[in-house]
Amino acid sequence: MDGRCAVETWAEFGVSGPSCSPRVKRGFGTNVLLCTGSDEVYVFTQERKLTAVLQFPGPVSDLVESHDKQLLYVACRTGVYCVSLQVLLSRAQSSPADASSNPAELKVSSESLVVAEEGVSSLLHVNSVLLTLTHRDTTWMLTLYQSSNYEMLTSSTVVSGLVHNDTERQTGRRRRPVLICVYCSDATPTSEATLSDDHFHLEPVLFKLLFGVDAALAKSPVILCGLPDGCLYFFPLRLPGSQLRVLHSLEQPIVFVGASDVVETGLQNAQCLVALGELGRVVLIRMDKGGDSRTSFIEGCVPGPVMCGCVDKSCLYYSTGSDLLVLDLSEGSSGREGQERNEETTSKTDAALQSPTSLNVCRVVALAEPTCNTAGEVQLLGLSVRGQLHKITLPVGREDARLSKVPSTQAGRSIRDLLSAIGDVCERASLLKTAIKSKNHILRHLNQVLNISFLLIASTNSEEHLPIQEKPIRCHGITSWNRLLQKDSLNLTCVLDNSSPYVLEQGWTLSVAVFPLSYPPTAGGGSSSTNFLFPFHNLHPGEKLEVSLPLAAAGDTSFPVTVSCSLIFSLTALLGEEAADLPGLQSSCISLPLNTLTVDWLHALQVNSPIATHQKATSQSSNTTDTIQAFIRSNRIRCGGRGEGGESASKPEREQYSASLRVLSELLRDTLVLKSSDLDVQGPNVAPQNVCLSLLEWLFCEGCGGVKMGHQRDNITLSTSVVHARAPNGHTVKLTAKEVNVGEESMRKEESLATVEVQVESLSIAAVCGLHHAVLRRIQTLLQRAPERAASTKTVQSLGLRQALQRAEHLQRQIDQSRISGAFGVGVSTGQTDRSLLSVYRVLRENPLLII
Repeated sequence: MDGRCAVETWAEFGVSGPSCSPRVKRGFGTNVLLCTGSDEVYVFTQERKLTAVLQFPGPVSDLVESHDKQLLYVACRTGVYCVSLQVLLSRAQSSPADASSNPAELKVSSESLVVAEEGVSSLLHVNSVLLTLTHRDTTWMLTLYQSSNYEMLTSSTVVSGLVHNDTERQTGRRRRPVLICVYCSDATPTSEATLSDDHFHLEPVLFKLLFGVDAALAKSPVILCGLPDGCLYFFPLRLPGSQLRVLHSLEQPIVFVGASDVVETGLQNAQCLVALGELGRVVLIRMDKGGDSRTSFIEGCVPGPVMCGCVDKSCLYYSTGSDLLVLDLSEGSSGREGQERNEETTSKTDAALQSPTSLNVCRVVALAEPTCNTAGEVQLLGLSVRGQLHKITLPVGREDARLSKVPSTQAGRSIRDLLSAIGDVCERASLLKTAIKSKNHILRHLNQVLNISFLLIASTNSEEHLPIQEKPIRCHGITSWNRLLQKDSLNLTCVLDNSSPYVLEQGWTLSVAVFPLSYPPTAGGGSSSTNFLFPFHNLHPGEKLEVSLPLAAAGDTSFPVTVSCSLIFSLTALLGEEAADLPGLQSSCISLPLNTLTVDWLHALQVNSPIATHQKATSQSSNTTDTIQAFIRSNRIRCGGRGEGGESASKPEREQYSASLRVLSELLRDTLVLKSSDLDVQGPNVAPQNVCLSLLEWLFCEGCGGVKMGHQRDNITLSTSVVHARAPNGHTVKLTAKEVNVGEESMRKEESLATVEVQVESLSIAAVCGLHHAVLRRIQTLLQRAPERAASTKTVQSLGLRQALQRAEHLQRQIDQSRISGAFGVGVSTGQTDRSLLSVYRVLRENPLLII
């Protein structure tokens, strides 16, 4: 044949079914059993005659004959069926003579069902035991049944997920797990030992080394199971309490497991186990006789993917779908003891595994056990992807192409030394790879930290020219009142916004420091600031971090409150365990300031509905001393009041304090978006009520100082230009906005200025002064938005506004200092404090600031 294969087509059965991979098996003497994945099993003779067709209730996944060659076990969708050979032959012989060209058809009924187990993937019959392998979700279960009465003996499970590989997705066909049985060669007389495609006799020493002394002494058959997850399991059949255990892992679906004699010993027992993976990985498991008796696992890789395989005495045959290849397992693997090892033996083994010989036969999806004819030719039976059964005859004289054998002892020692060296190199490479990966992670993390640091430092240097809303990493706050255990408290939700292109990884901490405007003196005379630390992990670009912290309890008047936000990075988090070797860096941190928030009296208000606000008058008394109240009452008597001075002197009525400021209406039209959408802001006549509503809405909704009011902004009723609220100290306050025409001495009498007056009223002087100061701060922000055409006027009035802010802030400090001094019995003189407070308050009340 001149080195070429002869391919002879015996029959054509059509396209294989998509249920399971097809199976070609020699059985019942010279007959060939064939299942294509459909619900039919074909019985074919060596004379190229189809004698019988067995029809089952569902697609056939596997078939196996009994050890006495009398029964056929078939696994399909509903369970395992048993068919007698005598019934099959009698049915075939009873066919009419004129229908000899047509096979006998046998429909298998439910009476032949022996094991009612659904989903059986593989079968194996060993002596008087029937084994089934079933897949359930992520568990494979190996079950043993007594073949005489089909009573379940035992079962063993292993958790192993089914691997969905590319071949299964393309073909839609499930990969059948591999089940074979391995005997120790001294367990059965050699005359009775018959090797088949799923039963092998293994050399005793190799059997003992692989499966243990107990299995060898008990002369127990061992079941080898190759699953689609890539693991090769073994199960001693006669040992009590046996379970599936892993022998080796190919890390890819196992397609074939067999045994071969790769050493020229003259024995008929297999010296090597062969496992072949779907992607081409192959492992040879054999005994290394170089010195101590131990097993060696030789791994290699052949061209894939692998569709099917079979093995004879020294060769492995497998199909990739596009070609049929043969791998000489004896190349570079044999040798004699006592000879020195050399590199040539190892190179021959690698070359043999990596360079199989092509037989130029394509589209083979199933192979049967190889046989030899009288002329010494190796014959294979293969099923093509189109359902054609081929007889493939290999050329004679392939032994001449083999190189001289190397002693097995030298080959084993060379492989052992090579594997040991590879193991040492792999271990060192793994350690170096881990160290390099750790260093790269630290350098990448450090680069992120440096980039963020430079970004925040540059932002801080240009803080005067860069608004808070445009900073790459910034904070803003939202105030809200919460009630816990019948006690109200003001909380601040601080939101960290990462608008930079960098990730704030592990090691960063958000630091929030709270500084009240006025506070009681501490024992050490230091500041009463409170610091809050919030560690976080992996804040990506565009993400936000929200943290909540308490600001003040009900009754506290330490407003405004300054909230300073910053980012802190710990070098210990960057260096990890390496920081322990650097004592100076264990407590080192990087602190980067972000921005400062201010919470004033307007942020701390609890807005009520306009109705019945005065009916909820607080029961708390004013913090102003009795001297201040007496002075104010006497001042009202001198001013005349409303013509009822004598009556006022005798009434114990409390003083209603108020403060106001006026803003030019034209300034509001130029800087605010009015509430009414149909209002022409360019027109000369503007509805006063709308300007007042817009100003009040802006005062409450504007995020002055980087802080906004929380959900209670939705409760603000702006149908009128009056807002009633409750101050942090418990007193009721009233904010009113109304249109007022103001005339000036430099103008003609008929001319006047249209202004909006904002008035704050309350029974608490502290609440009036605090809210007046908060309104002034917002008006100062409003002036910064004024058009450039009013630059000169704006500059002059800004100076006046700063002076008013200083006076308001000075008044609030005096009020809080008076309250603190009264509480602790220390401080300045009461008379001096009272005179200062009243003088400043009288200026605020009698001379409202006009902003034009």
